[in-house]
Amino acid sequence: MRTLGDTGEQVSLLGMGGAHVSRNEDADVVRVIRHAIANGVTFMDNAWDYGDGRAETLMGEAIAPHRDDLFLMTKVCARDRANALSQLDDSLRRLRTDVIDLWQFHEVNYATDEEMILAAGGAAEASQHAIRQGKVRYVGCTGHKEPAYLLAMLRHDFPWSAVQMPVTILDPHYRSFLKTVLPVAQERGVGVIGMKALGGNAQFLTHAGLSVEECLRFALSQPISVLVSGMTSTEIVDQNASIARQLTPMSDDEQARLGELVRPIAADGRYEWYKSTQHFDGPYHREQHGFPRLEAIVD
Repeated sequence: MRTLGDTGEQVSLLGMGGAHVSRNEDADVVRVIRHAIANGVTFMDNAWDYGDGRAETLMGEAIAPHRDDLFLMTKVCARDRANALSQLDDSLRRLRTDVIDLWQFHEVNYATDEEMILAAGGAAEASQHAIRQGKVRYVGCTGHKEPAYLLAMLRHDFPWSAVQMPVTILDPHYRSFLKTVLPVAQERGVGVIGMKALGGNAQFLTHAGLSVEECLRFALSQPISVLVSGMTSTEIVDQNASIARQLTPMSDDEQARLGELVRPIAADGRYEWYKSTQHFDGPYHREQHGFPRLEAIVD
């Protein structure tokens, strides 16, 4: 267990990712999530748009008997107040709960996200309204593309409790979140939630000669509160929970050695597709998730 930033909340170092597991059959999703809970995983990750709502719905079913023992996080995609509050109500209904412990602005991957979220009538207003209503306890933001966008969010005088970002052995060599965002989060007392410990694509393991355990140990050895893992089977839950439970933090020398080992394949970001892909930049993705058209912002 670790403390989530300055909140005082105790959360499991290993978190249950809601996206990957939801691609299983319904019964398997529920079974895997409950297996993770039985293994001591208390941090639940999800988002309003995962599987068009299916991920939240199935997680809601899985965690219902255990809700009081868990720390539940989900993400909102809308950037304006009205749609954000509507999505919050969707999430509460699907997750079968009266309150979201941590509500995060999802995918701050655009230069305009900061302005939209924190503008008058933006999603940030929705979060504070939701806190006053008792529907949300803490607020955070997530991003995996450009560290500068998360830094811009954290530099606002806003009650951030958490920030979610890539925490991987590849990260220090290309558009590094660990070198830039992590120190600012620590200075502000903001809890860091890691993701993509295997680089979003485990193919690099073979090329670098690394093991899953080494990658997870590296991520878990960083000063983070939680590492969200896309655990899609009970076997993966057992593996990852065992690594977290028996964690011996990597020394600085060991981290440096592994960092040099991956440098040749990490410097150009070829395996960290989520930092440079254009997949998230198109107007279809933006409009599909209820984000305002750029023309509307200009107007």
